[in-house]
Amino acid sequence: MSESVTQHAAPAAGPREPVPQTLEYWAQQRPDAVSVAEAESGRTLTFAERNARADRLAAALARRGIVAGDIVVVRIHNRLEWAVVASALAKLGARLLGMNFRLTAPEVKFVLNDSGSVAVICDDADPAALLPAFEGATLKAAVSIDADAKGFERFDALLAEGGDARFFSAADPQMVIYTSGTTGLPKGVTKELQRDAITLEYMMDVRDRRSGGADSVYLVTMPMHHGSGPAQMFGAARIGAKAVMVRRYEPLVVLEAIEKHRVTHWTGVPTMYKRMAGLPPEVVAAHDRSSITALSVGAAPVSDGLKAWIIEHLGDCLSEGYGSTETGMISTMPPELQRKKPGSSGRLYRHVKVEIRDTDGANLPVGETGEIWVWTPVNIDRYLNALPLGPDTLDARGFFRTGDVGRVDEDGFLYISDRAKDMVIVGGANVYPAEIEHALIAHPAVMDAAVIGIPDDEMGERVLAFCELKPGRHATPDDLLAHCAASLATYKRPREVRVVGELPRNTVGKLLKRDLRAPFWKDKERKV
Repeated sequence: MSESVTQHAAPAAGPREPVPQTLEYWAQQRPDAVSVAEAESGRTLTFAERNARADRLAAALARRGIVAGDIVVVRIHNRLEWAVVASALAKLGARLLGMNFRLTAPEVKFVLNDSGSVAVICDDADPAALLPAFEGATLKAAVSIDADAKGFERFDALLAEGGDARFFSAADPQMVIYTSGTTGLPKGVTKELQRDAITLEYMMDVRDRRSGGADSVYLVTMPMHHGSGPAQMFGAARIGAKAVMVRRYEPLVVLEAIEKHRVTHWTGVPTMYKRMAGLPPEVVAAHDRSSITALSVGAAPVSDGLKAWIIEHLGDCLSEGYGSTETGMISTMPPELQRKKPGSSGRLYRHVKVEIRDTDGANLPVGETGEIWVWTPVNIDRYLNALPLGPDTLDARGFFRTGDVGRVDEDGFLYISDRAKDMVIVGGANVYPAEIEHALIAHPAVMDAAVIGIPDDEMGERVLAFCELKPGRHATPDDLLAHCAASLATYKRPREVRVVGELPRNTVGKLLKRDLRAPFWKDKERKV
């Protein structure tokens, strides 16, 4: 490739030699060490191979006009190619928009138009189905990894273009993440991080609590359109460690990967751990898990029973994290405090501030439950290409309304009760579904539970529970109602329990309560 293209893709102010903790640095220091592996297929890339492919891809994208600051949609499953694409975009200084591969063409069209993305790289089995989404968009490139389709170039063809240009990244690619759109249309979140001392100290605190060394092995089961999956990939690459990607979560596949790759670090959502806990005990025991030194769980409430199972069967190294796309990480609960402060999401990261407020916005005393407002050095002040956030979401002091309900105890530990929108009001009394779900999950036959409020002429709302049972286990609705009676006050108990084959979840594993509520609240206004 000519020097002019390199200049176009990497401005003169950018690095001209490897920066510590970047892919180029580790390609020099540990060229033959495995950088990324696929659990199911066994494919691998060393740091040198990943860097060489990323250079070739960066050169090809630069020829197509991709420059620093451009937003590129990356709609790819957990696979080696994601790592190559992310590294190429980092070399170009382009931004990576992680797109959920389940989005339909109309949803893709909205994100393209809203974000101003200039390229799409996907691994859809039928890329042509996305073509209607491109109407009206001015794309510099549309790339398909697996399948031939009109209007798309093949990923392998871009890599085969050749050229000997070398690119050097200054940092990880800036991410653009679209919220799931549980209410209204999805919104894009991107962060222009400041380089002031407070922000840097906060970022280092978050990183230091999670990182290992070059001999660590990170198991990546979170999807790449979520903040956690890319963060784990970037974290592993930053320290020269191996990342093992799982394309589709299956608990047995994960156990086999832990044993084969000697996994040290794994971050998952509660559903992933629940599904593993639902396996026959002898299946779990048959796999070596002794390599694990750090486990993390977050994104949803975690029952004490599930925590106990994780600690007993996977290792006494469980930490819990709480945060959001809009705020970054807020708190962490280290392994040594899990038993001392059961149910807590831990202490705040450095420089983070939390206020618990009532419905009128007034601060509540220590120990009282209310809405959680948070200030972090990386709070957003607006969504992508949108007006600044209003005072109902971001106040004048920069505190962000998380939408969660919780409390802070006298020792500064944060407890999350539930989502404010999930709260059920029964005859004027606040009922938190998470408490009922924890009670149901304590039943030995229940793998997961979801509790919602549905309309009730007398009480305003009543509690309805859905339960997904463990494979091979049996329980009737009456069994589960009787179980709740032993641990829940009368007004909190479900009036009905429905046993279902599978609860609705998104690709991260979060329960989609809106799908459960929809049939009951159609044509009705819910006040919560």
